[in-house]
Amino acid sequence: MAPPLLLLLLASGAAACPLPCVCQNLSESLSTLCAHRGLLFVPPNVDRRTVELRLADNFIQALGPPDFRNMTGLVDLTLSRNAITRIGARAFGDLESLRSLHLDGNRLVELGTGSLRGPVNLQHLILSGNQLGRIAPGAFDDFLDSLEDLDLSYNNLRQVPWAGIGAMPALHTLNLDHNVIDVLPPGAFAQLSQLSRLDLTSNRLATLAPDPLFSRGRDSEASPAPLVLSFSGNPLHCNCELLWLRRLARPDDLETCASPPGLAGRYFWAVPEGEFSCEPPLIARHTQRLWVLEGQRATLRCRALGDPAPTMHWVGPDDRLVGNSSRTWAFPNGTLEIGVTGSGDAGDYTCIATNPAGESTAHVELRVLALPHGGNGSAEGGRPGPSDIAASARTAAEGEGTLETEPTVQVTEVTATSGLVSWGPGRPADPVWMFQIQYNSSEDETLIYRIIPASSHHFLLKHLIPGADYDLCLLALSPAAGPSDLTSTKLLGCAHFSTLPAMPLCHAPQAHMLGGTLTVAVGGVLVAALLVFTVALLVRGRGAGNGRLPLKLSHVQSQTNGGPSPTPKTHPPRSPPPRPQRSCSLDLGDTGGCYGYARRLGGAWARRSHSVHGGLFGAGCQGMGGSAERLEESVV
Repeated sequence: MAPPLLLLLLASGAAACPLPCVCQNLSESLSTLCAHRGLLFVPPNVDRRTVELRLADNFIQALGPPDFRNMTGLVDLTLSRNAITRIGARAFGDLESLRSLHLDGNRLVELGTGSLRGPVNLQHLILSGNQLGRIAPGAFDDFLDSLEDLDLSYNNLRQVPWAGIGAMPALHTLNLDHNVIDVLPPGAFAQLSQLSRLDLTSNRLATLAPDPLFSRGRDSEASPAPLVLSFSGNPLHCNCELLWLRRLARPDDLETCASPPGLAGRYFWAVPEGEFSCEPPLIARHTQRLWVLEGQRATLRCRALGDPAPTMHWVGPDDRLVGNSSRTWAFPNGTLEIGVTGSGDAGDYTCIATNPAGESTAHVELRVLALPHGGNGSAEGGRPGPSDIAASARTAAEGEGTLETEPTVQVTEVTATSGLVSWGPGRPADPVWMFQIQYNSSEDETLIYRIIPASSHHFLLKHLIPGADYDLCLLALSPAAGPSDLTSTKLLGCAHFSTLPAMPLCHAPQAHMLGGTLTVAVGGVLVAALLVFTVALLVRGRGAGNGRLPLKLSHVQSQTNGGPSPTPKTHPPRSPPPRPQRSCSLDLGDTGGCYGYARRLGGAWARRSHSVHGGLFGAGCQGMGGSAERLEESVV
């Protein structure tokens, strides 16, 4: 019974190894070698007892939970140089014994929160040579306490999960080189007491924040693991912010300065400490004074120069720092926006620019012009809402009798989208600072404001809604009597008008129609011109051919072959034919008579115009017979 049982065990063991792979059973561990096999996916019949699985240099594109299910004893997994673009959630969920995971040389662009969940004892994670642009903040949470080696080099990372990396107490090596990291958070490596190598080569770091970790590079007694730091290939801005790093005195490195211009290209460790200088901030321009209507947006601007770039802050009239809220926004470039202004926002604001070399301040005055509020508004505290101010102001004014007996505000020349507002002599006794028009429509309840200079008596409203009813009120704003008083407002009058309905638009002829019409017109002109030219040539040619007189032959001799020449016969002189009687009223002289080309052509066209079918009448000058001259005037 023993030999058949042995054969059965051997057969079962051989069947557990995938066909294109090589399985090696060394002592108590099983290694499955499937590198360079042209695999498109993880073989489904891999022995679940495998301790080492090598799947490098294949064409695997995706990983999912079924690929490594129940492989609790797997320690080393190599997936280098494949075409992996996606790792499903908990694809490594059963790999609780995994110590080393190689995913370098793939096409990963993102790691989600669940992509690396499962290997709680992972020590070596290699993700270099991918296309990673984002790593979720919790991607490394399952192995924070065990990870010793993290390689994220040669990716497209601008940010990494600094909070997770800073919480890896056992981390020895961190490779972040050849990425696009431009900022290191202060204290990002403060808790990495075991870190012995940090590679930041070829990133976009212009400065490095002070960190106790970097001092271990020159003082080996401060920690049992001296730090090997590499940060060459970064565009370092050599100013006072890097003076602390310059004092570490590491002459063996070859870092160079990229700016300022006076230090560009010089070796970082060769620049004297005195040349690492900064420039204090200088506010170049800012808003001096800003007046806005209550409820409108206010934008305060402040621009500052300095080296390094100053940090901008705003202090409000209550001497408190103005931060971001649901109503105010403070931008890094020095702009402060107040979304909806109120009377409490008025006052003096202070813009503060600070950098390591000093600070600079500037003051901005904000004045908020109060709007009239009726006592019967619908908003809280008797204050009307934004869409019924005009109606409530008009109602309150009518109730108090402040309107003139005759309307002083009129809207004329109303079209579908415009209307001319004019107001008469009914003005308040107080000096007018400016006029304000408030109006809204039945289609849109938004209240619209227009500010008009005090010298104006009319205003053209544009961009109105066709076929809508409008309520409009005119107010006069007077300057405050004292510095603590509010702006005085008085209602001059209100008006109601309706815009005309929209008229259908007349569409211009299409381009192809215009092009076809133009082509036909030009072609007709050319054909007509060619026809006229052809007729003219025809008339001229026939006239010239019929105007030649018959040739007169005289003294004609024949050539002989040496014989005597025949005696020519003499003919009696012929008398010239009698000159025909002229019945023409215009004589052009003897050179061609009245039968010149111009007259022949004119006569021909005159006779053609008297013909019903375009033929020629036979009428000509009286006394004409069958001579050649009569033929010239009767034939065209």
